[in-house]
Amino acid sequence: MRDLLIFITLIFTTLFHGAAFGQSPAKVERVYAAGPPASLLVFAIAPDKLTGWTRAMRPNEAAFFPEPYGQLPELGRLTGRGNTANVEVVLKAKTDLIVDVGSTGEPYASLAKQVQGQTRIPYALLDGRIESTPAALRAIGKLMGDQAAAEKLAAWYENELQDVQQRVARASSHPLVYYGRSPSGLQTGGKGSINLEVLDFLGARNAAAEARPGLTTVSFEQVILWDPEVILTTDPNFWKSVWTDPRWRAVKAVAAKRVYLSPNLPFGWFDFPPGANRLLGAWWAGKLLYPKEFDFDLRAKVAEFHRLFYHREPTVAQLAAMLGEPGVLGK
Repeated sequence: MRDLLIFITLIFTTLFHGAAFGQSPAKVERVYAAGPPASLLVFAIAPDKLTGWTRAMRPNEAAFFPEPYGQLPELGRLTGRGNTANVEVVLKAKTDLIVDVGSTGEPYASLAKQVQGQTRIPYALLDGRIESTPAALRAIGKLMGDQAAAEKLAAWYENELQDVQQRVARASSHPLVYYGRSPSGLQTGGKGSINLEVLDFLGARNAAAEARPGLTTVSFEQVILWDPEVILTTDPNFWKSVWTDPRWRAVKAVAAKRVYLSPNLPFGWFDFPPGANRLLGAWWAGKLLYPKEFDFDLRAKVAEFHRLFYHREPTVAQLAAMLGEPGVLGK
């Protein structure tokens, strides 16, 4: 397991009135999350401090949160695909701190410096890898002055990650898995793709490992050559099409009826957003790939995660709908 020490870029200057590098403002009451992964962590630690979501909650998503929070305003996102916010939005939100969780590479560090320079608001950029989530929680909690709440979440998440890894280590074989995105199922991720991080964490073999890094489109013929044992997808249209398109019958996973659809409420479990929510995807995919080793009550795990991170346990009906959707646990 990689070192859990997080890489933090805190681009703080005289905004801290001479405070040392790495310290937060004296008091943080309102936090702007630059993207969905940051929104999830800030909300989990201190829901009242989140100024708004990057995208307004749809009714079926808002139903998983206590009522005031599902209706928080849409503020847009500063980073990643489809960035829609601008510095005026950030300023209008009367923000004390900006938090981003994801890649800490130069483009993102440069953006952090630029936004901080324009807004004069401290900006924290945190490593968003799934195994860095506990450290990210602790760092955000310290910046916001909510260390106790953050430590509770971080310790729990750390323990769950370790449990997943121990279960994977007991598996005698690791299946060849193809991850198919888009309605065609032909968009996938190569080695090192953030979209496949859960698959890597589970020790499964990525059928598209030799494809170029990041998202890429492959041919149907290439999928046939890979002949994966399992197919995972986040697209319900693709999941439906594999059972009716005769071409897919030649693929081992389809013949064995091992094609699965990831749940997506209130956020995706497997791929997007690439945040703390992916622990749900690790549990879900772990049960599908290693049923003997991941022999636990998935409903109980999901309910606990929702209680801790979304501040509301799903109802029996919500759990049944999520896990009972065709494709989630099998055809």
